Amino acid sequence: MIEKIVKRDGTVVPFNRDKITFAVFQAAVSVGGRNREIAEKVTDNVILLMEQRESRKGYPTVEEVQDLVEKVLIERGHARTAKAYIVYRYEHALRRAGEQSLTYSADNIPYAKLWEALSWSVDHGCVNLEQISTIIRKGEFSELVRAGEEFYHAELDGAAEKILARAGELKMIIVAGPSSSGKTTTTIKVEARLKEQGYSFVPLNVDNYYFDLDQHPRDSSGDYDFETPQALDLELINHHLMLLLDGKAIQVPVYNFKTGKREKTTEELKLGERDILLIDSLHGLSAEMTGSIPEEKKFRLYIETLSQVKNGDKRFIRWADIRLLRRMVRDMQFRSYSPEQTIRHWHYVRRSELRYIIPRLREADIIINSFLPYELPVMKKRLGHFFPDFIKKFKNNPDRADAYERALRVESIFSELCQWEDEEAIPDKSLLREFIGGSAYSY
Repeated sequence: MIEKIVKRDGTVVPFNRDKITFAVFQAAVSVGGRNREIAEKVTDNVILLMEQRESRKGYPTVEEVQDLVEKVLIERGHARTAKAYIVYRYEHALRRAGEQSLTYSADNIPYAKLWEALSWSVDHGCVNLEQISTIIRKGEFSELVRAGEEFYHAELDGAAEKILARAGELKMIIVAGPSSSGKTTTTIKVEARLKEQGYSFVPLNVDNYYFDLDQHPRDSSGDYDFETPQALDLELINHHLMLLLDGKAIQVPVYNFKTGKREKTTEELKLGERDILLIDSLHGLSAEMTGSIPEEKKFRLYIETLSQVKNGDKRFIRWADIRLLRRMVRDMQFRSYSPEQTIRHWHYVRRSELRYIIPRLREADIIINSFLPYELPVMKKRLGHFFPDFIKKFKNNPDRADAYERALRVESIFSELCQWEDEEAIPDKSLLREFIGGSAYSY
């Protein structure tokens, strides 16, 4: 029996076979595999080899275990999974060494959009958290809301103009962006502008194409990893897209998020003459999702919270932290997820964004900035009391290091910021209502 394992830093920790199974299954899912039993068998073989290894001195190391995983995968004929596992292992080695990853990109920064956001913040006196707090103390929160909404609506007008300029050839609009960037509300508002010109969106909700939950990878804590494109039935999505653009009807599946299963199909879906197919998805820019459709028939719209607000240390607030707060509120209200569950799961979200979404940013035809400068005081009111407890709970837990770091950053933001109590000043058609509730739109 293998009871202990030696980490890279020399620490001896209890051996957990589930971590091997999770890593193998995750690699398999990335190349289309769905059989968890095979991952379990690979784990059994790895453990057997560990027990039979010649050197009985000391506990096995993490590197030894990973070498054996590669060996077993190759010898059992799982070449594609082995390749995915090797790439995953190599990328983590690069990250530990502080070098740039093969697939993670930090260079896709839309500087022109950031300059617009920064210029607006300067003009409206909300460049940093202290200035936003001053606006609140002066009783000018409503004015900040009005100005923020005007900026966002100007972004929408620009997007609609670009789409209409290509309306004659377009058959599909892809709305993409990282989690909780505001894709759904933005899509509704862009469509309203196009309807004035006689065009309509026909949405295809790709969330209905998730594989059943029991086919998703789980880590040693039992958390599901459903943030990758491979969590979706990409083959069926592409088949349905081709049928729709050929003028044919399809039967769309319906995914039940409570049971974690595809349970039925909807009525027929078909495109009319002036209909534009809408793909609103976290992974909309992924080539695998719409690879069957010619490029000239697609328009890519990307959404991100491009905040240019600084904290007291003169560092810009991270966009991902803003979106984390949005998702925490939304999950708590509409998805029966506690704020703690959301922050614990967020490392999966970010890993997926960095691998599958952000590297494709430059492919977008237009970028919309969905950050609202008044949202942080509202989020402090909603979530501020959770973070001191998160910090205490995650501090000495190495498996929650990512959540701990994020909790520290958010708590630092909230410590510099006045909170806002009365949400009546926020319009019922505001993008923020998508997360805090009370929206005039149906989601």
